[in-house]
Amino acid sequence: MSDAALREGERVMLIDAKDRHYLINLRAGAAFHTHSGIIQHDDVIGALEGSLIKGSTERSFLVLRPSLSDVVLKMPRGAQVIYPKDLGTILMQGDIGPGMRVLEAGVGSGALSMTMLRAGALITAYEIREDFAQTAIKNVHDMLGADVSYDVHIRDVTLGIEHENFDRIILDMPEPWDVVAHAEHALRPGGIFLAYLPTINQTQLLRETLRRHSFGLEETVEILRRTWHIDGRSVRPDHRMVAHTGFITSARRLVRRVALPEES
Repeated sequence: MSDAALREGERVMLIDAKDRHYLINLRAGAAFHTHSGIIQHDDVIGALEGSLIKGSTERSFLVLRPSLSDVVLKMPRGAQVIYPKDLGTILMQGDIGPGMRVLEAGVGSGALSMTMLRAGALITAYEIREDFAQTAIKNVHDMLGADVSYDVHIRDVTLGIEHENFDRIILDMPEPWDVVAHAEHALRPGGIFLAYLPTINQTQLLRETLRRHSFGLEETVEILRRTWHIDGRSVRPDHRMVAHTGFITSARRLVRRVALPEES
């Protein structure tokens, strides 16, 4: 976006002196109340991104357009979102790119959906809960607009996949092993199956199921994120880090199961 001036209707991030982040939509005549004072939207509209805006208590707030990571962590949610550190890995491990036909099941609050859509994917989504689906659709449209390729169905993916010839199948659900047989038929040869799971026991069961079907090159990863404190000569890891959040397992759809040397 080349225009640095903030406009009415835009979503912006306000950051106070204590590094508290607030996500708001700019509306003429509106006000936003915080512990550090009241911000008038009219003072933000027309300001340059990266400016300091004074509130009612003369305390300043930094104003920026939010990144996708900011939106994921601050947006309304019906279900637990996938953390940004895992979303980036899913994009790479799932090889998500422009024009990819993706089946996503378990849309939650839409964090993974908007990440893949912004990468250019065309998404058909299955979600069993109407409330989760509506939250995800709203979050996606608020972030990316209503003209994205996001086709959400209220449907249980474990009962079968109506659509076929997908390039990728991406699952965020408790029992992805119940989808493997359906994915074998709905995913094109060479396509990628990927599932996000919170526990290693679930992951082990998924890996065992994949080995009984036409999948290969299975890989499971866990991403740990540690930030660093750097202030002059004081250089050390931060005391807190985002460690385990989930396991990401991917596999390639093969014409038939190929026994690799270590499996023979």
